Amino acid sequence: MTRVGIGYDSHRFVEGRPLILGGVTIPYARGLAGHSDADAVAHALTDAILGAAAAGDIGQLFPDTDPQWKDADSMELLRSAHDLVRGRGYALAQADLTIISEQPKLGPHLGTMAAALTARLGAPPGSVSLKAKTNEGMGFIGRGEGIAVIAVATLEAR
Repeated sequence: MTRVGIGYDSHRFVEGRPLILGGVTIPYARGLAGHSDADAVAHALTDAILGAAAAGDIGQLFPDTDPQWKDADSMELLRSAHDLVRGRGYALAQADLTIISEQPKLGPHLGTMAAALTARLGAPPGSVSLKAKTNEGMGFIGRGEGIAVIAVATLEAR
């Protein structure tokens, strides 16, 4: 059986934090606000994987009201969610993500992010695709206030 899930995440920019996306620290003057490390790429993919397996969402598994997740490595949360899904008999077959951000330009980092995601999930090379888009100056993203990510994950029975 093949199952498909969709994930979405957004965070606003703040001063004094590193910008971490897809497990990669991106050189930029601001980072993202959040209880964990605020890796919106990892969060969106986590929700897509969990959704495909009907296993809840990232907030249910790792609530921001629980101090143990303060400044947590979102790539570890992603790995834990994938382990849960594997325990239900599924594994990631493919994922496609779109990062929406006016700045910084993310194109040069997409390959490194994809490699980090596939490595953390134990997925084959080429199974995770990332794209970066702008919001053409519209809305909170267009004003440079934050980043959003949309993810689609396909799981296959193991």
